[in-house]
Amino acid sequence: MKLSPRIIQAMEILQLPMMALQERIEQELTSNPCLEVREGPEDAETPAEPEESTTDRGEEAIVVDDKGDDQADFERLDDFGEVYAEEMDWSERPARRVATGERDAKMDALANTAAPAESLTDYLLGQWSFVEVPEPVKAAGETIIQNIDDDGYLRVPLEELTGLDVATGLPAAALAMVQKLDPPGVGARTLRECLLIQLEAEEAAGQDVALAKQVVAEFHRELELNHIPQIAKRTGRSVPEIIEAIAQLAKLDPHPGKLIGDRPVPYIVPDAAVELDEEGNVIITMRDGSAPSLRISQTYRSMIRQRQTASDAKEFLRRNLRSAQWLIGAIAQRRQTVRRVMEEVFRVQREFLDRGDEALRPLPMTDVAKVVGVHVATVSRAVSGKYVQTSRGIFPLRMFFSGGKTTASGEDVAWDAIKARLREVVDNEDKAKPLSDDQVAEALSGEGIKIARRTVAKYRNLLNIPPARQRRTY
Repeated sequence: MKLSPRIIQAMEILQLPMMALQERIEQELTSNPCLEVREGPEDAETPAEPEESTTDRGEEAIVVDDKGDDQADFERLDDFGEVYAEEMDWSERPARRVATGERDAKMDALANTAAPAESLTDYLLGQWSFVEVPEPVKAAGETIIQNIDDDGYLRVPLEELTGLDVATGLPAAALAMVQKLDPPGVGARTLRECLLIQLEAEEAAGQDVALAKQVVAEFHRELELNHIPQIAKRTGRSVPEIIEAIAQLAKLDPHPGKLIGDRPVPYIVPDAAVELDEEGNVIITMRDGSAPSLRISQTYRSMIRQRQTASDAKEFLRRNLRSAQWLIGAIAQRRQTVRRVMEEVFRVQREFLDRGDEALRPLPMTDVAKVVGVHVATVSRAVSGKYVQTSRGIFPLRMFFSGGKTTASGEDVAWDAIKARLREVVDNEDKAKPLSDDQVAEALSGEGIKIARRTVAKYRNLLNIPPARQRRTY
C-alpha cells in the first residue's frame, strides 16, 4: 500500500519526542510563510476579522492549542486546500507577520545559547602546542592525540598509526608526554594504565597512593573478582588497608575523556504529567504547551482572495498552505493519540503511582492498541521517545509496557516489578554472606514468583548487580 505524504507526515510527527517536535515546528515556521504562532491571551484581545457571507468552512483558521478542543479543526482538514483558487498579486506580498515577541524570543534564545564546547582533541592539541619537544616527537604526539577516543583512550597500537616509525622510539616518547596532559589518565591504552597514570599524578601532588598503585599494577584480576583477603595476604597488608586502597581507586575516573568534550547535555521534556487527585483519581495533564501553538496566517488568508497572482506564485502558496494544514492536523492527532495511550497505560498501571516499580503489571502494546482502537504500530510510535512526569520522577513511557509472570496467588507481575523485587532482595542481604543466584531465586519463589536461576543472573546483569563473590564485604 502506498502511503500519502500526509499520512507519512502524521506518522513522523507522532513519533517525535517533545523537544524534537519543538525543533520541527521552529523549522516549519522558518520555511513556511503560511504558518504563524498563535498567542492565546494576545489573540483573545485582538478583535476578530469580520467574515464574508461567502466564506467557505475551509477558510476558518485551524488552531492547535493547549486546551485539547481541536477535534473540529482536525476533521475539516480534508477540504481545506480546495478553497484557495483565487489569484493574488505576488509582487505585493507583504512581509510575513510574526506573532508579537516571537522574533525577540528567538534572538534571546540565540544570545543565551552556550558557545560550542571544546572537543577533547582540540583541548589536548591546545596543551600539546606548548610542550617543548623536538619536532619529530611533536608530530608523533599530534598523530597520537588525533587517535585518542572520546573516553580518553588510545585504542590503536602505536605500530598501526600512520606515519609513525616505532623502531625510532619517538612514538613511545611522544605517548609518555601525551599521558602527562590534562585530564590525568588520558592517552592510556588499558584501564590499568589509565588508573596508574591518575595515581602517579596524585603521587606527584603529595598523596600517599603507593598501596593503591601496587594493587592496580599487581592484582588487577584479583581486584575484579573482589578477592580482598588474597590481596592482603600476598601484599602482607591488612584487609582494612586493602579496603582503604580500593576506596582511593574508586575516586578515579575510568573514562577521563568524558570530562572534556563537545557532547551536549541531554534534556528531557515530558509529554505529560500524571498525578492523583484528592480522591485517588488519575489526572493527566498534557505538557505540549512548551511547543508553539500554530495557525494559518490571517494575512495570507486575506491575500488569497486577490486575483492578480502569477500561476507559479499561486502554486507556491497553495503548496505551503497544504503543508501547513497537514502539519497542524498531524500535531492535533499526535496530541490526541498520546493522551489516549497514556490514559489507558495509567488505568492499568494506577498502583505504580502509589507503590512504585514493584506494582507494575504486565502490559503488552497490543492490549493498549485494542482499547484505544489503533494499530499496535501506532501505539509504538506514540510511546517512542516520550516521557511522563510523575510524583516518583520522570520516566520513559515505554517503561510501563512489558510482559510478566503470574504468581502462585494468581497475581500478574511485570518483569520490571520482578527486577525491582530482585534488587530489593540483594540490597537487604547480609553483605558478609551475599546470596547466590540460586538463593535469590529461592527467596523470590518464597514470595510466589517462580523464576529460574539463569533468569536471576540475566536480570542481575541488566541491573548492573555483580555476582555474589564481588558483592561480599570484609
